[in-house]
Amino acid sequence: MEFNYTEFEQKWQKYWEENNTYKVENNTDRPKYYVLDMFPYPSGSGLHVGHPLGYIASDIYSRYKRLKGFNVLHPMGFDAFGLPAEQYAIKQGKHPARTTEENIATYKKQLRSLGMSYDWSREVKTCDPSYYKWTQWAFLQMFDSWYNQNTNQAEKLETLVAKFEANGTEGVNAAETEALNFTAEEWQAMDETAQQKVLMNYRLAYLDYSEVWFCPALGTVLANDEVKDGKSERGDHDVEKRRLRQWFLRVTAYAERLLGGLETVDWSESMREMQRNWIGKSHGASMFFEIDGHNGKTFEIFTTRPDTIFGVTFMVLAPEHELVQEITSDSQKQAIEEYLEYVNKRSERERMSEVKVVTGAFTGAYAIHPFTKAKIPIWISEYVLASYGTGAIMAVPSDDDRDNAFADKFGIPIVDIIDKSDYPGATRDDKIGKMINSDFINGLEVKDAIKVICDKVEEMKVGKAKINYRLRDAGFSRQRYWGEPFPIVYKDDSEEGVPYAIDINELPLILPEMEDFRPQKDGQPPLAKAEHWRNLTNGTFRETDTMPGYAGSSWYFLRYMDPHNEDAFVSQEALDYWESVDFYIGGAEHAVGHLIYSRMWHKFFKDMSLVKTEEPYKKLVNQGMIQGQSLFISFCEDAKKLDRDGDVVAEINDFNKFVSHQIDGGNEVKIDKDTYVLGKCKEHRVPIHYADVHGRLYKDQFTKYINEYKEMTHVDPEKNVWWKVDGNGEEYILLRPEVEKMSKSKYNVVNPDDMVAQYGADVFRMFEMFLGPIEQSKPWDTKGISGVSKFIRKYWNLSHKNEAFNVSDDEPTKEELKILHQTIKKVEDDIERLSFNTCVSAFMVCVNELNSKKCNKRSILEPLTVLMAPFAPYTTEEIWHKLGKEGSIHQATYPVLNEEYIKEDAFEYPIMIKGKMRAKIEMSLDWDEAAVKDKVLADERVQKWINGDEVKRFILVKGRIVNIVI
Repeated sequence: MEFNYTEFEQKWQKYWEENNTYKVENNTDRPKYYVLDMFPYPSGSGLHVGHPLGYIASDIYSRYKRLKGFNVLHPMGFDAFGLPAEQYAIKQGKHPARTTEENIATYKKQLRSLGMSYDWSREVKTCDPSYYKWTQWAFLQMFDSWYNQNTNQAEKLETLVAKFEANGTEGVNAAETEALNFTAEEWQAMDETAQQKVLMNYRLAYLDYSEVWFCPALGTVLANDEVKDGKSERGDHDVEKRRLRQWFLRVTAYAERLLGGLETVDWSESMREMQRNWIGKSHGASMFFEIDGHNGKTFEIFTTRPDTIFGVTFMVLAPEHELVQEITSDSQKQAIEEYLEYVNKRSERERMSEVKVVTGAFTGAYAIHPFTKAKIPIWISEYVLASYGTGAIMAVPSDDDRDNAFADKFGIPIVDIIDKSDYPGATRDDKIGKMINSDFINGLEVKDAIKVICDKVEEMKVGKAKINYRLRDAGFSRQRYWGEPFPIVYKDDSEEGVPYAIDINELPLILPEMEDFRPQKDGQPPLAKAEHWRNLTNGTFRETDTMPGYAGSSWYFLRYMDPHNEDAFVSQEALDYWESVDFYIGGAEHAVGHLIYSRMWHKFFKDMSLVKTEEPYKKLVNQGMIQGQSLFISFCEDAKKLDRDGDVVAEINDFNKFVSHQIDGGNEVKIDKDTYVLGKCKEHRVPIHYADVHGRLYKDQFTKYINEYKEMTHVDPEKNVWWKVDGNGEEYILLRPEVEKMSKSKYNVVNPDDMVAQYGADVFRMFEMFLGPIEQSKPWDTKGISGVSKFIRKYWNLSHKNEAFNVSDDEPTKEELKILHQTIKKVEDDIERLSFNTCVSAFMVCVNELNSKKCNKRSILEPLTVLMAPFAPYTTEEIWHKLGKEGSIHQATYPVLNEEYIKEDAFEYPIMIKGKMRAKIEMSLDWDEAAVKDKVLADERVQKWINGDEVKRFILVKGRIVNIVI
């Protein structure tokens, strides 16, 4: 039978779907194993070859675990709300509900063609009301909760109200926006609106004002990492700073638990360190500095180095700090305004990364040193962020690099306060040395000085020892249409209106259909235009912001356990059985955002006794990136023509020829009978589908290329190209390759559909794994896929002869069993280590060895076929049924290793005489030393080197070496 992969791929895909081969039940008969891919959002362009890398790896592992007897949950769904989906719909001139469904259909078709073993009956989509009903429900649970720092967990808000009614704020230790103090009597005297505003200070989901990046063109708030050079990364639109009332989730309440949980999970150390750095725990002191001439007004700073207090020579506020406008003197107003105009165009990422740029402006105000009472100038600078710490620092230029650079530029005094002479090589970053020029802490070591200062500021009531976190509460509002509506109403339509939760029985609150869903440049969300939906008949008003894209992806892994439950977000039975994700795989770009938020949500559910586990993901693997190979064509505008002596005879300013990439500007080249020195070459990107696998752009494809791109329409293939000629007389030009991120904008995207059509899904799957270790990034190289294609055909031919199925029932030889069981051991060990590339290598070795022995024996091919099934599901399914088996191979049992078959019973010993190897002799490993000695000394080669001398010592190291001393 011909190896017609297209035919049997379609056949088995249909069989798996009709027979629910991958459907999984919530039962306890078998041990469970939960394998999960990070939630993809369905882009309009579908998958490129880089996307399936993690999906194939998780599919192989899922299939392997299923064959090993586990009840495997391996679901798939779509993160379908969010800005990318909305922008794509706007560009297409369609409603996002329509484009999202179209994109999902494309993704599902591609994933099915790749042979993924997903249980599609559990598919979830974040834009489906039956799903986002429970996202809204989860938000309301957080809205109705507070974080009790005494019990270190979230509790229902009613318990906080009970404390207020009994004792006011006395004894309350809560995660809060600001410190409040009131008595029980004062609480009871407040009207409902006042009480609700107080409770907002403690809710886990709360409203507050914040400086945010707003993009009028996109009509929404952007995160810091979505802004560069004052422009949005998506669309390159202008952005601006706005102070908006936003929803937040109090992620900071969970900072310590988020840190502690990292020690309990099987994640890479680099990933855990990224999370630690994002959370950013630091020990130090909070101190208050009074502002001179402002009626006792103070501002707070947090420092990890309170010991350096006597080295402070200036203070720095973040440009966005609320006090800047208030304290700026008249003489400095213009300078401050000009500086603020500059800073407002820069993102936090740029401000923190460009450390060599030193900028700032003096406010004209002064702070009072808490100990010396000296006046300290207050500056503003972009290197201090409002979102980090208190948005203010005490600057110690003698012990901080950025402070030092700032003081150096602006001529601010520098006072040395630490003597590090006892510590050669110590830098400013090292917390060591003895204090000098530091009043009552002179002579103390840094570590001791820190404690003394912390005690002193607490005694003086100007500060206290404190633990600080870099982590900030998560912004949860977006001014766009395509997202989950907030289940919130307001009785007051003003900006200060108090929010109230809608009744849970009213969920889901359905996103209204709107013809004009585009963003509004005035900052009002699109839903504000849906007046019939926003304005309720009882005089209340719905929230018109929508939730961010990460809302639905923060808990989706739980819904897969019980996706069709209408009465609960997940049943207790399903949670008890599946508990949490055993193996999670996805890109490292989600190292902080998604992982922080989903871990926080899971811990909240744990506090509410909704889940049993503290962490959602036991094992996490980040797959590397498959990079694309971009291609560039070189265009030379001018050249110099040379005569036979190499002298310039003509300057050609309109040379205008495309040349192969090996020809650099300044090189001499011979074109036809003439010699030229080329001028500088410019490069243009060429979509990779025009070239062959060797980067050659042939004349017919070049013509298509220039006709498709407007800037190339003036090019004449006959006049404007210096063609090379291949062995067949075909004209081509060689393009320059460059490895880059695979992206439509770089014209280097390879569609997996094309690879599957040309080579088959199993070849594509195994080639992606063969490219290298799963965690490493690697370039895509189509040339290499042909080798894997040949291997699959070799495997097929083990059971076929002259296109007919041909399998023998003869007993296997000892050597054939050894080959099989060596492969079983190697592949099983490597799968457990997620070393899928070496598994493919092991299969290749095995198939080659069996081919060399012309082995077509059933007792060898059956277990080998099961062994390969996770990697090549279609081909193995076809052969399995040809072998006469019932049911799917993917419901079979994994081959069992028999160690007896791979035991070595003989060894080829190197024979050492006079320190050098003189011969190699194969002998049984069961022989004792006497037998080995007789065999060795009887060998002619050995006798030749002994040459009649006395053998003084005969040394046998069993299974390794023989050494003869003469």
